[in-house]
Amino acid sequence: MNLTSQIENIKNKISGKIILNEDLSKLSWFNLGGPAKVLFKPKNLNELSLFLKEINKNEKIKVLGAGSNTLIRDGGFEGIIIKLGKSFNHLSLFDQDTLIAGASVLDKNLSSFALENSLSGFEFLSCIPGTVGGAIRMNSGCYGEDISKIIISVQVMDLDGKMRVIYSPDIKFSYRNCNLDENLIFISATFKGKKNKKINIKKKINTLVKQKNETQPSRIKTCGSTFKNPENYKAWKLIKDSGCAGMKIGDAYISEKHCNFFVNKGKANSKDLETLIKKVRNKVFEKTKINLELELQIIGKEK
Repeated sequence: MNLTSQIENIKNKISGKIILNEDLSKLSWFNLGGPAKVLFKPKNLNELSLFLKEINKNEKIKVLGAGSNTLIRDGGFEGIIIKLGKSFNHLSLFDQDTLIAGASVLDKNLSSFALENSLSGFEFLSCIPGTVGGAIRMNSGCYGEDISKIIISVQVMDLDGKMRVIYSPDIKFSYRNCNLDENLIFISATFKGKKNKKINIKKKINTLVKQKNETQPSRIKTCGSTFKNPENYKAWKLIKDSGCAGMKIGDAYISEKHCNFFVNKGKANSKDLETLIKKVRNKVFEKTKINLELELQIIGKEK
């Protein structure tokens, strides 16, 4: 059975949205990218499981969160993009210091929920423009904190539509990474904080947000930090010291406020951004012999 026939068969069994050749540019903070062969928005957990059990296992499958850390190529994605919606956007207090969050919850909303419940340890998430699922996948963090320090467990579904729970001691977290299989779809996670006064938590959040706003660009078409910080170095400083400040290709340029933020000024395409990324990486290597690793994720095919 070909993909179109499979999709038509699945459509009769679910109420979630399945869209063919859907433009992905509106799902990325860069506002760039071609179409996905299939975009699936499951209405609930059962629909996601059913879809995975019935779809051809040869199809590439990618879960897209907030799109805040992803550059989608102009040729689009030759496979299935899964976008988790309302059913996966839940927050609850399990006990006095434990929270449960769905994978599509925004990081800043998890931080706010923790504040409402007088729990510290989540303040740094107010500065991260992504979802819980993405934060776990890349061990998101800033200002000396990261997800690995607060997570207890993650509930996942494999590509056969089966669920299981993975506990944090069984996850190897590293800088902007974890060793969980790329084929696992994160459904929800459990986190542990520390009781504190709301006034103290709010003060820390305000300090971190102020620091972020002073040093990083906002309200523009960017996807956060482009490169990881190499050990003992800051990527932005390596970029600046290598003479890349102000570099641009078409409407793709490096932010004047922070050299590790690449921006779509309005009319750039994905190729412009990717070419600029490669050019900067080459210049930094020529100057320092340090090979910058991407923090930004690039998916899809070139046009």
